[in-house]
Amino acid sequence: MAHAQQGRSGRRGRDETAEERADRMWQELIQEVRVAQTGVQILFGFLLTVVFTPKYEELSDTDQAIYIITVVLGACATGALIGPVSLHRLVAGRSVKPQAVRWASRLTLFGLVLLLATTCAALLLILRVATRDGCFVPYLVAGVVAWYLLCWFVLPMWTRHRHTAP
Repeated sequence: MAHAQQGRSGRRGRDETAEERADRMWQELIQEVRVAQTGVQILFGFLLTVVFTPKYEELSDTDQAIYIITVVLGACATGALIGPVSLHRLVAGRSVKPQAVRWASRLTLFGLVLLLATTCAALLLILRVATRDGCFVPYLVAGVVAWYLLCWFVLPMWTRHRHTAP
């Protein structure tokens, strides 16, 4: 439909009840979370193996600290992005889907922020090791952070602001 229509609730948009809206939003959220979960779990899995390689002992104290921070961020991101599944399972059938969708959405957004931090910290560590502390590494990482912020947050928020009716 080219234009919004009056819904059953009296608001413009889809013709759906609050429960139908919560069901639809839950399905959309779970599809989004599946993508992020896969990425964070693969990254976290690789991070967990680094400490068991001979190269780990050769890392400087700074690089080992970056590694530890990266692993903790990865663990937190994994928890936040798996959280919506646990939330849904524990509240299923309790007639709180709209509230569960809101909390799951918040967990997902927080998980994406943690995933951004994990990815950038991992990139920082990898580039420091690969370039032997190249002085340009922080600038490369800052550029990647800016790109992620643009793709993951700025563009979506601009689209939301630009195309949402008052």
